[in-house]
Amino acid sequence: MNTTKRIISVDIFRGMTIALMILVNTPGTWNSIYAPFKHAVWHGCTPTDLVFPFFLFIVGTSIVLAYSSKKKTKDLKVYLKILSRSAKLIILGLFLAGFLVKFPFFKSFSGLRLPGVLQRIGLVFFIAALLYLQSNWKILLATFIFILIGYWLLMTQIPIHGEIPLLTKESNLAAYLDLKILTQAHIWKPEYDPEGLLSTIPAIATAIMGMFLGLLIKHHKYTKKKKLGYILLIGIISILAADIWAVFFPLNKALWTSSFVLYTGGWAFIVYGIIYYLTEIANFNKWGKPFIYYGSNAITVYFLSSFIAKTFYLTHFHNGQTPHSFLYSTFFTSWISIPELSSLLYAISVIIVYYFLARFLYKKKIFIKV
Repeated sequence: MNTTKRIISVDIFRGMTIALMILVNTPGTWNSIYAPFKHAVWHGCTPTDLVFPFFLFIVGTSIVLAYSSKKKTKDLKVYLKILSRSAKLIILGLFLAGFLVKFPFFKSFSGLRLPGVLQRIGLVFFIAALLYLQSNWKILLATFIFILIGYWLLMTQIPIHGEIPLLTKESNLAAYLDLKILTQAHIWKPEYDPEGLLSTIPAIATAIMGMFLGLLIKHHKYTKKKKLGYILLIGIISILAADIWAVFFPLNKALWTSSFVLYTGGWAFIVYGIIYYLTEIANFNKWGKPFIYYGSNAITVYFLSSFIAKTFYLTHFHNGQTPHSFLYSTFFTSWISIPELSSLLYAISVIIVYYFLARFLYKKKIFIKV
């Protein structure tokens, strides 16, 4: 998308999401985290569980803004570019999963986790972009409904070993298929993977919800205030519908349930609506400049934060300490007696470091496109 036509509220939303992804992924210690910064143990939804869906949501929005002039195109270069970007995201994700600091510097394939955050972003972007290019809003809506209802029926009606799944960690169709197809050696936990194969399908529906926002933003006949009204209304209706559906199909990030899609998408509409009001209607956007920095090189900043964090955990000094434990103990736990607070402040310090990196790239007009 041309930088002169960028929508500030979208960039702020994207940057805010990346900053939160770094915050929840780099605590001082995983043993001491405030409750809002933890994922739900299984069913349920915490503020942290909103972060990844928010990013997939804004991926959908960005697809509309970037490819609206290429609808129904037959230009092969457009599709090859989409394929290339998707492949790069998947390769980066696999690199993060397999990277080692010592020889042979990469895990053997036999123990490599195949699903992951960047892998899911790549797959969702690829399918959602193709879907948008070849569809109108009616087909998108029909696809969205089909995915949500179809996934609900699959997860609750298809028997496993002759019994209806219980939607527990040990008994659900998504985990069963991951174990059968990927095998235990290639997933995150012995019993399931939160970015597994089947649960990627409803993640596409999250991106489609983001597309609906993009279509609304680009609707030329609506005033900004009318757009805001629709944005907030869709958000409220989605959350209410999710709460009702959750009685039968619980909110669950690891399974990416249909109610979870509606719930997180609804909150994405509301949070974006607040940002939209502040920036596009009240013209108050200076507060969002730090997030614009993050959002301008979103994948780059996220990848670097993940790569460096992993390196800090895997590298060991002669005394057995890692760079992470050294920094955490020296600058945080040495003077802060509350474990949760020191852990949170460490994460905030990491965000600040990447803020300056993102700011430098932005000021130098360096925009690294994956």
